[in-house]
Amino acid sequence: MEKYYRERFEAQRRIANILSSSLEVNEILESLREETRNLITSALEVCILLLDPDAHKYTRPLQCALHKRPVNCLSCKRDRAAVIKALTRKKYVIIQKSEAIVRRDGTVIETGPESAMPVFVNGEILAVVHVVSKPGSRFNRKDFYFLKDMTETVGNAIVKAKKHWEITQEKIKISQTLTHLFPFVPHSVRNIVERNPEMLAQEKQSKEVTVLFLDLEDYTRLSSRYSVKEVNELVEQIFSRFVDPIQRSGGDINETAGDGLMIIFSDDNAENNARSAVRAAFEIYEINRKFSRRLGKKLEFVKVNMGINSGVALLGMTHFKGSLETRMTYTASGPVTNLAARLADYAKGGDILIGDETRQLIEGLWPVYDHGLTALKGIEEPIRIYSLLNTPSSKDP
Repeated sequence: MEKYYRERFEAQRRIANILSSSLEVNEILESLREETRNLITSALEVCILLLDPDAHKYTRPLQCALHKRPVNCLSCKRDRAAVIKALTRKKYVIIQKSEAIVRRDGTVIETGPESAMPVFVNGEILAVVHVVSKPGSRFNRKDFYFLKDMTETVGNAIVKAKKHWEITQEKIKISQTLTHLFPFVPHSVRNIVERNPEMLAQEKQSKEVTVLFLDLEDYTRLSSRYSVKEVNELVEQIFSRFVDPIQRSGGDINETAGDGLMIIFSDDNAENNARSAVRAAFEIYEINRKFSRRLGKKLEFVKVNMGINSGVALLGMTHFKGSLETRMTYTASGPVTNLAARLADYAKGGDILIGDETRQLIEGLWPVYDHGLTALKGIEEPIRIYSLLNTPSSKDP
């Protein structure tokens, strides 16, 4: 049986060039239609009728060339006998005698036989390739094989276009979700996701960090005097003013509680971390002084106590695995973090307390004031701590 392998091979090679030269599905379908016209010499017109309900999402209808003005192939050819018969029988059909095509201006286009072949994708008909031949012509076996090859190619093009659209939609959805989530995600985590998301699954690594803890003094007393709404609004106003100086200094806001913040400075240089944390602390101190003055008699002066400590911590993602889901948080863990928290808890009157490691890293840049050996909650041995403020910490500005 003659199957025209040589001619089909040459046609497939040309089609491969078409597919490799464009990523736009409409350009591909239009080129495939033109190639089919050339292959089937009796063709007056070739239409690719897209029947996929989602087709409008990833492509636009082709236009029938037998009309002077653009006419959607689907609206022009959907009711042709060959198309209806191919869809009903779910196979290639030929109609030897077909009706003429009447243009919108009343002009009549005489036609010869018509053929139609369904395009199957996973057992579903997503398109039909329809050929209208010239009057007096006929379809031959070679035309059948050309059309068969073409429908397979059209099917592949539709699948790829649909998949590309679905992936694009998923990316848009993820991008929109991340946009909403970014205010809650530390910069370090964003950078990890952008560089290599698989790094999120890696174990924590030991790294030099400086940790800054902020703690609102007398938060419990505020909560007892004012409504939950008033306290929340006040805390948001205060902490919102600290975001810019923290980010300018390269810190990551890692954890938030009702009355405090934890900020991690994890540059590759330990001195930079300590200096950035101290700069942020001083700026936060000044911002809070100005804001508290603005409160006037409306609310009492709100003090923000701070603790800073430096050293090696385990830095990375902490995974909390439950039976239903896994929660992750980016944090620094270890004695360094614990001491910074204890310093913030011990500070009073808006003081900024630092550990000895931080003092050594900033030596000569800012004056520090020795508070001597101090017993801190949760720390076995007394720790020598220092303050960055000279005036009595309990005094209001």
